[in-house]
Amino acid sequence: MIGTTGAPTNTALLCTAGVDGALVTDISAIPQSTLTATGLVLFLSTDAGVTKWPIDSETMAAYSAGATAKIPKTPFAAYTEQTPLRLAANARLYVGALVAAASGIVFKAQSTDF
Repeated sequence: MIGTTGAPTNTALLCTAGVDGALVTDISAIPQSTLTATGLVLFLSTDAGVTKWPIDSETMAAYSAGATAKIPKTPFAAYTEQTPLRLAANARLYVGALVAAASGIVFKAQSTDF
C-alpha cells in the first residue's frame, strides 16, 4: 500500500513541468497482467519529490489477462483538453496503486510545457 500522507512509498514519477509550468490534458493507466480491482492515486510535489500530496484517484477494475481479452484503460477523467491540470514551474506528478500488480501498471500522461 502506498499511503496517502506527504511521504507515500512505492510511487513513480509520471511527469515534471518545465521552468514556466505545464498543462496536463490526459492521464491514464493500463494493467500489464491480471489484477484485482485497485485504487490509482495521483500525487503532486512542488519540492522535487520530497513531499507528495494526493490530488486525485480513480478505480482500476479487475482484469483477467488472456489472448483475446482487451486491456482496459483507466482514465483520470478530470483532465482533458477542456479541463487541463495546470502545474506550477518544476512541479512533479507521481502515481501509485493501492494494490500491487505482479507485472505492474503502465501510466501515461499528455502534457505541454509553457
